[in-house]
Amino acid sequence: MRGGGEGDPLLLLLHGLGATGAVWSGWAPELARRWPGRWLAPDLPGHGGSAELSEYTFDALADAVRPLAESAGRTVVVGHSLGGVVALALAARTSVAAIVGLGIKVAWSAEDLDRAQALARRPVAWYDSQEDALARHLRVSGLANLITDQDPAAQEGIREQDGRWRLAMDPRAFGVGAPDMAGLLARSSAPVVLARGERDPMNTDEQLAQLGVPAVTLAGLGHNAHVESPTRCMALLEA
Repeated sequence: MRGGGEGDPLLLLLHGLGATGAVWSGWAPELARRWPGRWLAPDLPGHGGSAELSEYTFDALADAVRPLAESAGRTVVVGHSLGGVVALALAARTSVAAIVGLGIKVAWSAEDLDRAQALARRPVAWYDSQEDALARHLRVSGLANLITDQDPAAQEGIREQDGRWRLAMDPRAFGVGAPDMAGLLARSSAPVVLARGERDPMNTDEQLAQLGVPAVTLAGLGHNAHVESPTRCMALLEA
């Protein structure tokens, strides 16, 4: 788990599917200058160094990070993609001050779900070289061409065992399913802002607008907007 700062409020940063808490490393300098309290960026279950779950649901993922949220007097949560849905599930289970959901895929077709379930059923893939494992991790997490192989967000996404390499992610996490966005937003105990990169293929302005909460489009950015521009994404917290 990565973190820094001290005191309240706590900023909880939740990564997307296939990534790790290290994906927020680029935020550290901005947080040191602009965030008044402490921050934490954990690995979600089945990712990075965190333990696997017997079954992946949004509620189970939220329960895993709930103790972190409850460790502070006031918690703000920023979640990317899967992490954004986990943030909403968390807000239905405990008190948080505010949520920013970035890059959430809010509309799922039957083909999308079938593809995800097929990935979840695949066994762990092993690679003979670190380079091949890193390349696969960067593709799965959407970080290809955004970070280098030496970036912590790349290195912490793979594991070595007996001279072979695999992704740190449990492939069964692909099976988490589609979020009930309307239900999650209705149960949220906190105000919510949804945001997307203008070039994000995972969602559209129209889809976010239909959900009835404030929505922001970040011009020129893609699905991993928080990696492309920490400064611009942090402005969402000021709003």
